[in-house]
Amino acid sequence: MPAESFTLGAAQIEPVYHDKEATLDKTCRYIEQAGAEGVDLLVFPETYFPGYPYWRGSVSIPRWTDLMVDLQKNSLHVEDEAVEILGAAAAEADLHVALGTNELSDRGGSETIYNSIFYFGRDGDLLGRHRKLMPTHEERAIWGRGDPSSLETYETDIGQLGGLICFENHMTLSKAALTAMGEEIHAAVWPGFWEQHGHPGDKSRAETAEAVDTCDIYPAMREYAFETQSFVAACSAYMSEDVPEGFSEEELGFNVAAGGSMLINPAGIVEAGPLIDEEGLLTAEFERDERRATKAYFDAMGHYTRWDAVSLSISDETLEPAQQRGDTAQGRGDGGLSAATAQRLAEEHDVAIEAVEEIAEAVAGRQ
Repeated sequence: MPAESFTLGAAQIEPVYHDKEATLDKTCRYIEQAGAEGVDLLVFPETYFPGYPYWRGSVSIPRWTDLMVDLQKNSLHVEDEAVEILGAAAAEADLHVALGTNELSDRGGSETIYNSIFYFGRDGDLLGRHRKLMPTHEERAIWGRGDPSSLETYETDIGQLGGLICFENHMTLSKAALTAMGEEIHAAVWPGFWEQHGHPGDKSRAETAEAVDTCDIYPAMREYAFETQSFVAACSAYMSEDVPEGFSEEELGFNVAAGGSMLINPAGIVEAGPLIDEEGLLTAEFERDERRATKAYFDAMGHYTRWDAVSLSISDETLEPAQQRGDTAQGRGDGGLSAATAQRLAEEHDVAIEAVEEIAEAVAGRQ
């Protein structure tokens, strides 16, 4: 059974911008510190490794290309030695980690970068990854779209763990999918905290906690906790006013990295944060009874749902660039049914294979 009490942590710390090795060293130090403070799950911000591309939309195409190459070189890869080092640090600190990172594709021949969360278990193993399904606005020139199969939850000793990235936390069906997978603890990663000036396309970096009045993150995280009855660790990026080496202030035109991390119970009550405009390790202890009490009143996976009225289809597909002709959805390149597929369906439904083939031919004829 999952632990009855546990401590969540948000590592609102500044990366060493575009520097994988220096960011790795800093990350391991904070993982060690969190372990010493009894943290059970430590969450790092969106693309913390090695920093969010705040230069998107603010540089020329030649400069953008140079920065993309630099980002490729400093992003994490699932087989990267840095991943092993991070896992060892998590194991030594005896905690779970949800790490926001730029991830270099592990598909042969590809150099595409994804906006990802890497999940490490308390034993240091890489449990899995989530790739942002739909990059937002100009982000589509930076990152690829994630596979449906990466929308997943993971069993841990403090509960079923899942997570979403930035505006994914506004995606109604993605939230419902994680809920249906039994999510109990949610890692939400963001690129900062902001003030909106009328609409999402007009925002500026938050300067004080009063930004909660217009920043969509604050109500979204409280509502996520309440509607899914999950414990939410929302970790937002922070960068100081110091301009990183190799950049100009004008180039970082989308710098909204004011922090804003929060730790929230399943009733939507903010137990810690938002931490604005400073670096820090935010922590809070929670009791599983807080979830039970909310579930007693409103259970999104039990007495307060109507699957007969509204249901959800979830894909576990991994997108591939090529497939063999015999691997099409119908099982045969010409759109018909392969003999192997017909045999499998006949056995599965306990009918004659001839009947299956006859029905498939009739369906193909109508198409």
